[in-house]
Amino acid sequence: MTHTPQRSRPLRVLAAMSGGVDSAVAAARAAEAGHDVTGVHLALSANPQSFRTGARGCCTIEDSRDARRAADVIGIPFYVWDLADRFREDVVEDFVAEYEAGRTPNPCLRCNEKIKFAALLDKALALGFDAVCTGHYAQVVTLPDGTRELHRASDMAKDQSYVLGVLDDKQLAHAMFPLGDTVTTKDEIRAEAERRGLAVAKKPDSHDICFIADGDTQGFLADRLGRSEGDIVDESGNRLGTHEGAYGFTIGQRKGLRIGTPAPDGKPRYVLDISPVTNTVTVGPADALDVSALTAIKPRWCGVAPTGPGTYTAQLRAHGGETEVTAELVDGRLEVSFAEPVRGVAPGQAIVLYDGTRVVGSATIASTRRATAGVA
Repeated sequence: MTHTPQRSRPLRVLAAMSGGVDSAVAAARAAEAGHDVTGVHLALSANPQSFRTGARGCCTIEDSRDARRAADVIGIPFYVWDLADRFREDVVEDFVAEYEAGRTPNPCLRCNEKIKFAALLDKALALGFDAVCTGHYAQVVTLPDGTRELHRASDMAKDQSYVLGVLDDKQLAHAMFPLGDTVTTKDEIRAEAERRGLAVAKKPDSHDICFIADGDTQGFLADRLGRSEGDIVDESGNRLGTHEGAYGFTIGQRKGLRIGTPAPDGKPRYVLDISPVTNTVTVGPADALDVSALTAIKPRWCGVAPTGPGTYTAQLRAHGGETEVTAELVDGRLEVSFAEPVRGVAPGQAIVLYDGTRVVGSATIASTRRATAGVA
């Protein structure tokens, strides 16, 4: 792949600074490249104390202060923008509603789509900025005709293109990822931050859901949806146990089922299906999780939508591997068949299609078809 620099002339760049090391180094690189950079931290909670404390998240008062200190060291203007209402509506409430419907959402992907590259970019463009810069590990490649493509990061170990698969061509035209085209370890990024005098050099990365303060997703959902006892059944409908809310389970889950009766074959059982209507969780053997095809909705394309069936690789989780698929857009829905069965695919997850390193687009999984009899 030939990489063309994203832009050759100095631009007015809005650098989204979470308070972490990646976004700080990205902002510093953009400024060093000669762009006119302004830092902005997104206040995503009306009550920041309710989000993560310590150095684990991206939504705390501490994170805001870390971002401001980094901007001061880089020598760029800095602002805090209040997007708490949008974040609550588009990310938190969507997260709760998806679980309530028996699906498994990805809030980071939704945040990139709705907050960082919709609300933030729209506001940036309205204020006269040319681009939004973030610390994501991905690449925007400019082709000879001026169109842009989203590609995986040079370092596959840190690639974050999966959570950016929701970006359309207009958003890509105004996106800048200064970390994406350099093969550096995280230790080297931290060392660079230290050389630049950025105090966030040793700050731990955030991995969990930023708006769940203690990391207890089930407790977070129970507080909002209430506890509702239901049955845990096998594939024949035999009652094996009870639960306190079907929303507390995900497809492929093995632990925490609290089933007293062992399976006849003595092997572990996994969550195969979640029915919010009947508040029932169905469990069964691991091989019942194998999926041969799926239907996905709300496709978003990183450029022109593909026509006709095509062969791609697909990624189904933020840190998952690739698998070969055949995909075709039929009546607005993406129909996908897997070359080999894959395991533990859940409605609500995103499927992101790739052509080599290029991100073709993404869609939300609506239903799956098992490799064996039955529908997941």
